[in-house]
Amino acid sequence: MNLNKIAIIGGGASGLMAALFAARAGADVTIYEHNNSVGKKILASGNGRCNIINTTATYEDYAGSDPHFVTYALKQLNFHYFEKFCNSIGLILDIKEDGRCYPLSNEAKSVLIALKSAVSDSGAKILTDSKVTAITKDEMYFTVQTLQDKQRYKKVLIATGSEAAPQLGSSADGYSFAKQFGHEILPTYPSLVQLHLNSKNHHKMAGVKTVAEVSLVIDGKSNAKVTGDILFAAYGISGLAILDVSQRASYALSNKQRVSISLNLLPRYERGELVNIIEKLFTSVPKHNVHTALCGLIPAKIATYLLEDAQIPLTTRVSSINPKEIKKLAHLIGEWKFDVSDTHGFKHAEASGGGVSTAQVNNKTMESKLVEGLYFSGEVLDIVGKRGGYNFNFAWASGMIAGKEMAK
Repeated sequence: MNLNKIAIIGGGASGLMAALFAARAGADVTIYEHNNSVGKKILASGNGRCNIINTTATYEDYAGSDPHFVTYALKQLNFHYFEKFCNSIGLILDIKEDGRCYPLSNEAKSVLIALKSAVSDSGAKILTDSKVTAITKDEMYFTVQTLQDKQRYKKVLIATGSEAAPQLGSSADGYSFAKQFGHEILPTYPSLVQLHLNSKNHHKMAGVKTVAEVSLVIDGKSNAKVTGDILFAAYGISGLAILDVSQRASYALSNKQRVSISLNLLPRYERGELVNIIEKLFTSVPKHNVHTALCGLIPAKIATYLLEDAQIPLTTRVSSINPKEIKKLAHLIGEWKFDVSDTHGFKHAEASGGGVSTAQVNNKTMESKLVEGLYFSGEVLDIVGKRGGYNFNFAWASGMIAGKEMAK
């Protein structure tokens, strides 16, 4: 048997990267992909644009029991190296000022075409519609079993991803395989996901989009603050600012903590300044009702339910609004609170937290500390990145390291 016979379970970003580097180094590589094609999440990422990497990534952009685990991998695959790699496989990057990068074509398909072609050229074999049902090991070799057959390998990489976006073929298989080899699996939870609100009015504002400062509050304490788009929905709330706080919110919910969000609908103004603005607005249109007047500041539907929370009838003339009510409105506009009851689930999540404990994996090789020849890469590990290309960042880096190490 070829001593470098390697099985890679999962044909996503990290699996394809590992296959390419291992095969280029002379290994006999086979990718097992249970979908009918590889890279489905790559195609769906970034709304079909694929935010492929972030130039600024550090361990601070990740969550997990040990975010420092990513540091070595990120240094090995720094942005300069990654850009050269992309160019070498025919992929040109469009680098944005905030550090996010996309293929110049602005199409995720370009990333998959380039990567898949490079993998094929390297000699690695890709087996699609090949669901691995069991992985076992004797003293020397692993046996990888599918519904079709079973093969023996010297080394195995588990790059199966997570439970996020099951409609794209994601599954929890990797956790099961890892557990069978004695690895600890930290509880998983959806990340980069919309939130459900415990409110009687959110569904009435469904479709309303605005920019707000979102403060995440966990067990009564402020935890994170982000400014960006929010979008009310039938189930609760979405938008980029919500996705940005969702990892912390979801983790807290999974630990049975109390979670709420506070919306500042006009973050450009200090509270005292906002009181003055509302007073001037009401003075300039004394015959308007309070709802009509507020529509000059905030979206109409939001104004409706904000006034309901303030217990001010919509038809109240602004000339009859007293200073105390103006302060109440300014307070609600700057600090409108909603209890968070749940996330929108793995189906709608872009990523997953939790997974294979990094304490049992060598961060410089991605090899298991428990089982020689067993490797892990990408999202199956207890590492989850922020929105902005960070999850791909770690997938490419950990896959490259695993591929190089397995080929030795």
